[in-house]
Amino acid sequence: MPIRFTTYTKGSVVPDLPGDSLFHSTALYRVYEKTSGYRPFMLVAYEEDRPVAKMLAVVRKSVRWFPPSFIHHCVIYEPCEFLDEHVDKSSLFNEMLSHLTREILSHTFLIEFRNLRQPLFGYRAFRENGYFPIRWMRVYNSLHSKTPEERLSPSRKRQISKAKKQGVITKVAETQEEVTEFVRMLRMNYSSKLLKHFPDLSFFKELGNQKVDHEIQKLFIVKSKDKIIGGSVCLFSSGTAYLLFSGALRKRYKYHYPGVMAVWSAIKYAHEHGYQHFEFMYVGVPFRHYGFREFILRFGGKQSSTRRWYKFRWQWLNKLLTKFYI
Repeated sequence: MPIRFTTYTKGSVVPDLPGDSLFHSTALYRVYEKTSGYRPFMLVAYEEDRPVAKMLAVVRKSVRWFPPSFIHHCVIYEPCEFLDEHVDKSSLFNEMLSHLTREILSHTFLIEFRNLRQPLFGYRAFRENGYFPIRWMRVYNSLHSKTPEERLSPSRKRQISKAKKQGVITKVAETQEEVTEFVRMLRMNYSSKLLKHFPDLSFFKELGNQKVDHEIQKLFIVKSKDKIIGGSVCLFSSGTAYLLFSGALRKRYKYHYPGVMAVWSAIKYAHEHGYQHFEFMYVGVPFRHYGFREFILRFGGKQSSTRRWYKFRWQWLNKLLTKFYI
């Protein structure tokens, strides 16, 4: 039976679709839509009137310190979500990827697929559509076979103990004032990192405003004497907690270990609420030293190799980078 595709560009007409993945959900579409500098696209594959797969993409404006200073960058987390287990996933994904690429390239300079749990999934489809891969790393903690405390390195245990003795507390942000203060602190932390993207305050507020039947996010803050000195943002999808952002005032409060406590509070929450895995979303490439990856591995996580797939609007640049990376 032929498949037809519909791309939704307005939240008011996006239907309530089945599925478990937050990264391809209507709720996240609405968050993107109300975030300054973001433009979401929801591609849905139908068999007659029945949705069989969906893919959420967001085009966001990125500001960089090197030319071109302003670019539109499209990001898709996870390849797509299939809503019918009987469909030919490889063939359908190829069709969806071709359809999305044709529509999105007129709105963006770069398309990027992230968070591929299966490194080889869609390899042929990506290559046929002119994408090139870059090896990437995944770091995740299992929360079901051992407690998080059992997986901690001895140094991490000492740091957490010292932080508590210093009077450091961690909690879930409960007020708009706490969210605003935390985002201001986190934005300062990310402003010095040239390749780090950080969304507008509205992104975090809209995440908390979504009315869904299950939790999709939590914002954790680290406080010392009523001052927010660190924190983290977690997303929840399909039984896994994802660390989206974390940051802290590490220099000023070095011996309060706010960065450690920001990550630890999120891991503890995920374990206590029955999530099976905890995944860190930005851990860098395997062929380059990345301090944050070394930092998070001391919480007892495992690392594995995956890929990110890219396609630029300029075809000559795709060909050049394909020769370099493949």
